[in-house]
Amino acid sequence: MMKYLILILLLSFEELSAQKDGWYTQGSFKPDERIEFVITNNLDVQREHCPVTITREQFPMIDLHEMWVTIVDPELPSFEGPTAELLRLQGGHQLRAETNGHAIYHQLDDLDKDGIWDELFFQVDMPPNSTKSIFIYLGENIRGWNKHYTHANIGSYCRHQMPFWESENIGWKIWFANSIDVYAKRKPVLMSNQLYMENYDGYAVSAHNHDWGSDIQSVANSFGGGAACLFEFPDHPDSVSMPRYTPKKLQTVPKSYWNAGQVSDTRFAYEVVVNGPVRSIIKIKAFNWDTGNGFYEYEQFYTAYAKQSYCTSKIVYKTILPNTPDVRMGYGFRKKKEEELFVQEGGMVVSGGPESIKDPENIDDRKEYVVDFVGTGLIVRDEYQPEYQFVEDYKGNHTFRIKSPTNNSFELLLASAWSEGVVYNNKEDFMKYMEKTRLEYNNPLQARFNKIHKKSN
Repeated sequence: MMKYLILILLLSFEELSAQKDGWYTQGSFKPDERIEFVITNNLDVQREHCPVTITREQFPMIDLHEMWVTIVDPELPSFEGPTAELLRLQGGHQLRAETNGHAIYHQLDDLDKDGIWDELFFQVDMPPNSTKSIFIYLGENIRGWNKHYTHANIGSYCRHQMPFWESENIGWKIWFANSIDVYAKRKPVLMSNQLYMENYDGYAVSAHNHDWGSDIQSVANSFGGGAACLFEFPDHPDSVSMPRYTPKKLQTVPKSYWNAGQVSDTRFAYEVVVNGPVRSIIKIKAFNWDTGNGFYEYEQFYTAYAKQSYCTSKIVYKTILPNTPDVRMGYGFRKKKEEELFVQEGGMVVSGGPESIKDPENIDDRKEYVVDFVGTGLIVRDEYQPEYQFVEDYKGNHTFRIKSPTNNSFELLLASAWSEGVVYNNKEDFMKYMEKTRLEYNNPLQARFNKIHKKSN
């Protein structure tokens, strides 16, 4: 009896191993070559929808067309195949029945626009302190529609060009040149294309579709939901310079929320780098920024991620010509007006509380719409040695001064949530999300090439 029990256990183990290590197929797609990468989670926490980036230089071969790459997680359940109705609806590119794992959404992104992809990007779930093999199958495969979970574009919104980037939970846009406006959804949905195509008022967009939510960030002359700055005067540590506020003598028109003329003052240019399906990237260039105490130019990248309520950003200063010593780069966001939640630990600061939402123009007698909770969080990676600084000016802002940039650049993460969303809709859950995200952001998943497999072997 014991002999048969051992045999059954051995067969079961072999079946599990075959599922994990067996060769993936999808309909008529039966590849005979694959690349194995091993992903490592070195944290003692479960990670969901966690970003993985593999650069082209990490590949053993780099001359690969997009349609010759299929990313498979061998631990995910295989798709059983489409119904006749679905196949008729979606046509020949519909995903077919799979074996030995499941194809996952991915992107091969050309970041420098030279026609050659630079990074492979996808997301995975990882148990604590674990490793996972991901297989990249090679061979022409034209099947598999990619649902988009993020969006980025530049639209003409209220008569001026604005960049938008969003996940299904939270969206960001630049209304005041470089300070972020934030909008939140009641249900997971992409909707910024409706905002800029139809030119809907962000404070009244839910009148068109309740799920679309509302703008939740007051900006005016503040840092809003996030903005770059410089600390130019060590003797006045809370004094900041902002690229949309330059000395009056430099302006050809009176100072306002906007910059002055595009020749005489700071100017901005926007570019869509990547638009989905699982990450979207906007690039912002700031030129000709004369603070009165120095001259600066920078490039900034904002990236939205599928299934997350945060975006990340990298700021790279291309020109740094200070007239004063010890100038520090910085970044911050506006303190919540009725702040009930404030946490600052290391490179993380969180502000939250009830929020009165209303079009700031006050054109009629519409009452303010009060929501129980709106939260914003900022994380700067530990490696840049961020120093917290509250800035009283510009309506009060939580900021970080960067002590150790790398090659004149640094990286950060912004997150938001509100009480009418489906996730992190109270201060306790939002703080848990921020604390977990801080751990993950400072300890990104590691991906290493393992080997090339050939079926003939």
